[in-house]
Amino acid sequence: MIYQFNAHQTVFNQYIREIRDVELQKDRARFRNNVTRMAECMAYEISKTLNYELEVVTTPLGEAEVMVPSEQPVICSIMRAGLPMHQGFLNFFDRADSAFAAAYRKHHRSGEFEIEMDYLSCPDINGRTLIIADPMLATGSSIELVFKQLLQHGKPAHIHVAALIASEAGVNRVRTKLPETTRFWIGALDKELTAQAYIVPGLGDAGDLAFGRKA
Repeated sequence: MIYQFNAHQTVFNQYIREIRDVELQKDRARFRNNVTRMAECMAYEISKTLNYELEVVTTPLGEAEVMVPSEQPVICSIMRAGLPMHQGFLNFFDRADSAFAAAYRKHHRSGEFEIEMDYLSCPDINGRTLIIADPMLATGSSIELVFKQLLQHGKPAHIHVAALIASEAGVNRVRTKLPETTRFWIGALDKELTAQAYIVPGLGDAGDLAFGRKA
């Protein structure tokens, strides 16, 4: 299943417009804040898919019944660009466990690149709900690689992939590499992917926009 947020008339589209805007991108704090708010929107929608149980809470005037989540997801963000998204998910799933993966493009003089991963911190994910957050889903290679490494820590019961902007080619690729039941939560789905694997119109490098250019 693919849920495309910009296909709906909601305030989410305002955040997409702002993170794409080349002038507004100059304000790093605003960019990070918008990314966090977009992740919060995604967390709310994902929360509808979780399992719930009935609890009774005591108020000053009596007792009330309320349905609350019977599980907490594991949130895995791909650093460094995924950190503002991670905070957005934690704002909703404040008791969730966290996983972090460092995957990056290693460029060659020929202009080609490959995805390398040099760090993973992950709890046991066996039988749990896993959310993989990456602001930009371009070719899908990073998510594919990270998911393979995550499987060393167990087999999740449910998998969600969250991306602010994705290419159609990248989503199609990841759908063939992850289980068929994986749900995709996409802010905006762009058609073009350049030969250098950049999404067009996209927004540029989310990590640089959030934290500054790398040396």
